[in-house]
Amino acid sequence: MTSVSSPQRVRRGDRLLLNWTVSFGLGIWFVLAGLLGFAVSAPYPAVGHAGGHLFWLFEVNVLHNVVHLAIGVAMVASSFAGRLPPAVTNTFFGGAYLLIGVYGVLIQPGGPANVLALNAADNLLHLGLGGVICVVGVDALVQLRRNHWR
Repeated sequence: MTSVSSPQRVRRGDRLLLNWTVSFGLGIWFVLAGLLGFAVSAPYPAVGHAGGHLFWLFEVNVLHNVVHLAIGVAMVASSFAGRLPPAVTNTFFGGAYLLIGVYGVLIQPGGPANVLALNAADNLLHLGLGGVICVVGVDALVQLRRNHWR
């Protein structure tokens, strides 16, 4: 008897479902994080290195919250547009989060280039989430390509 995790029991569609789940689930999470961020970033400048702390850990300002909202809405919307859009969206935004993570590591936390109020916790989160989202999206694109984009 084969176990549930054996390669014979894993279907191609399961990985596409994972892609949809990541797009929809993290999209909702980004929308909520953006909305909650406004509550803690209100007394701070809209753009700049100073910001409120979301969940007592992640520094956010108004621009950072707007970015979360825009990405979240795009990810949720793409999850209702078929099989290809979430794969493209996850690949694109995963890559963008990786770049933001690298950017955050390279800049000075209190410097003028830190317009999104990034801190070390943000950088680790962006690098981790970016990697996962990007890998899931690329995997879905490969699966769709093997199935002639159906």
